[in-house]
Amino acid sequence: MSFSKNSSFYRLFAGILILTGIILFPPKVFFDYDFESFFPQDDAELTFYNAFRQEFENDNDYLLIAVGAEDVFDSKFLDDFQSLQQKLSGLEGVERVGSIFDIEEVVINPFGVNRKKLLRWEDDDQLAAAKEKILSSERWKENLISQNADFLLIIVHNRQQISKEEGDELYVEIKGILANFDFPKTHTAGKIKAQGEFVSLLQEEFAFFLAISFGLIILILFLIFRSSWTVLVSIIVIAVGISWALALSLYFGKALDVMSVMQPTILSIIGLAALVHYFNHYLNYLRHGYSKEEAIQNAFSEISIAVFLTCMTTALGFISLYLTSVPSLKLFGLYTGLGVLLVFGAVVLLTPALLYLIPVMESKNQASRALFWRTKMRFGFSWVIRRQQWIIIGFSVVSLFALWGLTQLKVNGYILDNLPREHELIQEFSFFDQEFGGSKPLEFQLYSGPDAENLLDLDVLNELEKVEAFIQDNFETAVILSPLTLIKGLNQAMNSGNEKAFSVPSLGQFKRMEAYLDRAVEDFPTAVLSEDRKMGRISTRMEDIGSYKSTILREKLEAFLSTEIDPELLSVQITGTSHLIDISHESVSQQMLKGLSVAFLIVAIIAGFLFRSWRISMIVLLPNVIPLLWMCGVMWILGVELKLTTAILFTVAFGIAVDDSIHFMSKLRLELGKGRQWLYALKRTFIDTGKAIILTTIILSSGFAVLMFSQFGVTFYSGLLISMALIFALLADLLLLPVLLIRLGKIWEKKKPNSPR
Repeated sequence: MSFSKNSSFYRLFAGILILTGIILFPPKVFFDYDFESFFPQDDAELTFYNAFRQEFENDNDYLLIAVGAEDVFDSKFLDDFQSLQQKLSGLEGVERVGSIFDIEEVVINPFGVNRKKLLRWEDDDQLAAAKEKILSSERWKENLISQNADFLLIIVHNRQQISKEEGDELYVEIKGILANFDFPKTHTAGKIKAQGEFVSLLQEEFAFFLAISFGLIILILFLIFRSSWTVLVSIIVIAVGISWALALSLYFGKALDVMSVMQPTILSIIGLAALVHYFNHYLNYLRHGYSKEEAIQNAFSEISIAVFLTCMTTALGFISLYLTSVPSLKLFGLYTGLGVLLVFGAVVLLTPALLYLIPVMESKNQASRALFWRTKMRFGFSWVIRRQQWIIIGFSVVSLFALWGLTQLKVNGYILDNLPREHELIQEFSFFDQEFGGSKPLEFQLYSGPDAENLLDLDVLNELEKVEAFIQDNFETAVILSPLTLIKGLNQAMNSGNEKAFSVPSLGQFKRMEAYLDRAVEDFPTAVLSEDRKMGRISTRMEDIGSYKSTILREKLEAFLSTEIDPELLSVQITGTSHLIDISHESVSQQMLKGLSVAFLIVAIIAGFLFRSWRISMIVLLPNVIPLLWMCGVMWILGVELKLTTAILFTVAFGIAVDDSIHFMSKLRLELGKGRQWLYALKRTFIDTGKAIILTTIILSSGFAVLMFSQFGVTFYSGLLISMALIFALLADLLLLPVLLIRLGKIWEKKKPNSPR
């Protein structure tokens, strides 16, 4: 590619045309957060759940509202609470509303069916009796009324799979209704609230990191070059590159989500690292007496292939995430990878022409700083030569420790994993975990076995009783709704409403209630049986205890079912959105290996292309695998758990960290192509690329460290772990890689190209 003045201006004009098109036909900018986009799409569990919710309902389309007072049995409070429930029931988008007001005491006798509300307060005696009955029953405490009887619960079931926009509107209406009442204390938690809160935070963080990215560019360039022209060129080029990248995703309908928050920072620091390489080469040619045009042409012609390869490996590191089965990660990886290539395109298209247009005024101290760097890098190479054995021992010891730390890492994740535990939204969900048995939906699908006619057979109900007892004891759930709940309630109704009769009926009692089964199924507030009654559900809520504990409980449940439940009568399978989130975290090793395998293969191919040697490919891989291993050690030391959003960082870190190795190897190839002996070529490479590698590592690691200001967990850990991995990669490239290459001198001589390619 030519970088003459004319061709550079043609490319600048092309870049301006693209930007003008985006300005004239801007894409629609929209934010979204859908936690279902983190479900593994190729998992049989998702297919199973989709069939389940087609039969019954989506298990997380509800909003929990807790309303508190010093005395929730005060008649004035109950009047207001009832009025609140009525107003909520009338909202468009609300399918049904449930509370303790809807609980009826049903008595079936020879004269018919008698129904009366559990909670009545027409007079003081009625209210006192209702209060005593409610507080003495374990069925309602920590379910529809809090343990200390200072909160009542309303469950608002919104329209199934409501859109983000409709959910936002509905939640605003609900908040408006709550504000019209003078309740002392209210708490809310649910999907429509969480999605709205996430998007608001997304918008704030996206704007924050977009601004801080450009602030970081200005600061870093000033510290490195002490010149305004580098800042001006970089701001223009990177701003254009980021606008191209974001426009691409938005044109294809990709919403800005929790993963997109990182994109401005990632793209800006990768673009800046590329620009620093160009600026360094450009200034070196100017210092050696070349004219501006010669300096631009030589600098860009000489290293553009190396810069392209580094951007390509970084891009492919992100794009390899497309091999995962998680939609949010697939799209983040794809569009970030393409964004890296677009930023590189902006660098190549715009920078040469801008350098022709903008006067270059080199700092007076620039030459002395260049001499300082060359002196220090010579000393560094001599230090590495003298301590080869100690370097190998040191890296081996630390790597063995990190490997042990890797074996200690625990896979664990939560539903609201991306928020800090002290965030207001987390606190609200925790309130319902503590006071009302849980905020996390828990679902089980039931099937009648071959020896049963349907799930309402008495033998099946006895098996189901054992299952529900196990679930309540081990999962510590809220009240359970199931076919058994229906039968127990019917049995209680046929025994004069006696609380003790809320149990599995005897054979005789079961025979007597058969005439009322159809009406009971029809009147039950939640669908728990299919039309043929062969399939059903257990629906409840539990505390979000994390995927690690959930996995242990699930394994315990499977063992219980296999030994204690007759499969000929009943089969039980856990399902639901919470379960899908748990198994998505458990798939981290599979997702991580997919991405890393592709990334390793790409780097091996590039190294093999440069040197035509598989041994050298392996040598290039080793200094870039070690930082990933050390990352595991840091995670263990800091107590960071493996989860879906931290596992992908290994692929991203590898794709970025390997850039320095490619720069090093590309420069070494050029030196060998000039006919130099391997040790001297290695020395020249170390001295010439050492500064650029150190500077780009400082740029990249400090850029990623900025992400630690985020409130989102995935963004915070991306900043922390990737910045540390880049520092580890710097140590490996400047210490371990030269030592390994020295030991393969004979291969260098055999594979040395006759001329630069």
